[in-house]
Amino acid sequence: MTLRQGKEFLMIPGPTNVPDEVLRAMHRPAIDIYDGPLVETTEQCLAGLKKLFRTQHQLYIYAANGHGAWDAALSNTLSEGDRVLVLESGLFATEWGKAAKVMGLDVQLLPGDWHTPVDPNALEKALKEDIGHRIKAILVVQVDTATGVWNDIRRLRTAIDAAAHPALFMVDTIASLGCMPFEMDAWGVDLALTGSQKGLMTPPGLSFVAVGPKAKATHATANLRSNYMDWTFRDGPVHYQKYCGTPPEHLLFAFKAALDLIFAEGLENVWHRHALLAEATRRAVEIWSSAGSMDMMVPNKTARSNSVTVVTTNGWEAEKLRTFTREQCGVTIGGTIGDYAGRGFRIGHMGHVNAVMLLGTLSAIETGFIKLGIAHGKGGVNAAMEYLAQSI
Repeated sequence: MTLRQGKEFLMIPGPTNVPDEVLRAMHRPAIDIYDGPLVETTEQCLAGLKKLFRTQHQLYIYAANGHGAWDAALSNTLSEGDRVLVLESGLFATEWGKAAKVMGLDVQLLPGDWHTPVDPNALEKALKEDIGHRIKAILVVQVDTATGVWNDIRRLRTAIDAAAHPALFMVDTIASLGCMPFEMDAWGVDLALTGSQKGLMTPPGLSFVAVGPKAKATHATANLRSNYMDWTFRDGPVHYQKYCGTPPEHLLFAFKAALDLIFAEGLENVWHRHALLAEATRRAVEIWSSAGSMDMMVPNKTARSNSVTVVTTNGWEAEKLRTFTREQCGVTIGGTIGDYAGRGFRIGHMGHVNAVMLLGTLSAIETGFIKLGIAHGKGGVNAAMEYLAQSI
């Protein structure tokens, strides 16, 4: 016998829970791709993306996951042999760098670790040492889902300006957009990208690239362009050109429904909800970790994301806990990946998540600690509840 029968919770850092309204939006026939409602849907999605990115600049929609957006960003702005500076803070900026290397770019790493955000002073120093301005683009993630690290994009822009360096500033917001504040124009980001499957509450398969004027200007001389990713073709007058062929109709219907939910709640309210749920999670983990059997991946409280909380384990197998919560309670939490694979667990609290789901997840985890005999500080769930009660 188990207790898992009922609505199951998916509490991993992507893909995230898809609201019923978004699922229903896809349950409709295909329509004409050249005019009418689908053109209107595209326009509505592009307008919504401008609000999400906080930009007045141009947007492109790809039928691709986040890796496709990485390729689109690089191929449309750079040329073979150009140098890119990758700012390490976990797994995903370095993976973006690997994609750049495959494309024939010269990849330079600003070393970091899995526990701290990118150091703006180190970035400024590296850029000042690039006297010949060989670095053409800087790649960073706002939130790394492998570590839970949050990078202060505004401070990194200040460091770039202090070095008076002309490189394009490219930011991956796949794990942060719709979860935490992001201000593309106000923070001086030249190119930003994201995917549909995390904070934007849509099934995987769409990615989005926001392009500022400086990035767009480099497109004319970029020689890595491919037919599918090319902005020039996608700027054409016919609607299907925006997708380089048949649009992903049903995913667009879904995304439009997700945007409606976000803006009905209010984007700032969405950010605040994520902040409350994330802090409640951290309060629970801090209590649990007092017994010495686990730690937060990111020690610095100000560098923790509101999208995902990553916990490292000391001397016990996290997979046993994940199996218990999934098979006995109907709650799926994430495993650690990359350098920390098998050495912890991740709690995703992004997108379509409310207090009941979060508290239920924390309760399932704490029940697992008791059942499996894992040492933990008592009262983690109570700490989360008390925090929410005081903060609402």
